[in-house]
Amino acid sequence: MANRLTKIYTRTGDDGSTGLGSGERVPKEHARVEAYGTVDELNSTLGILLATPGVPPGMQERLSEVQHRLFDLGGEFSIPGYTVIDAEAVTELEQWLDEYNAELPPLKDFILPGGSAAAAACHLARAVCRRAERRGWTLSRSEPVNPESLRYLNRLSDLLFVLARTLCRLDGGQEVLWRARSR
Repeated sequence: MANRLTKIYTRTGDDGSTGLGSGERVPKEHARVEAYGTVDELNSTLGILLATPGVPPGMQERLSEVQHRLFDLGGEFSIPGYTVIDAEAVTELEQWLDEYNAELPPLKDFILPGGSAAAAACHLARAVCRRAERRGWTLSRSEPVNPESLRYLNRLSDLLFVLARTLCRLDGGQEVLWRARSR
């Protein structure tokens, strides 16, 4: 990294604008800022998950790799025309998804978030991932977006769902099944 942040506050955003990675200034509520901001929030929820007891080392390594990719993806959303996420990154998630899902019993009911602390943290990350994907799609309606990045977020949310189920089983927790209420 060529530039180091020696001063965290700049006061340049006090007018409601922020700088993109390209140097362009846009309103803080711009679709591009919403997209990379939500990816940052997703990355933070993964940090919470990684700090939660019960996440096995192999899963920690993979989630750490995902965090690095999300930082790249945030860069994509921050810099118009810049791409880093490729089809191989999506394929990697699909391979992990298949691996973890193969160990789980078939799903017959909807699952409520919970079951164990780690599983609940993973469900939170999944929900934020879905929002990040929606923000990416919103951005794509007005500006070009790398389609692999949107696929990556879609697969990641699926993976996080399967990891939440896996973590619940590893922690000895019980998946909380949704009970439909009849009217």
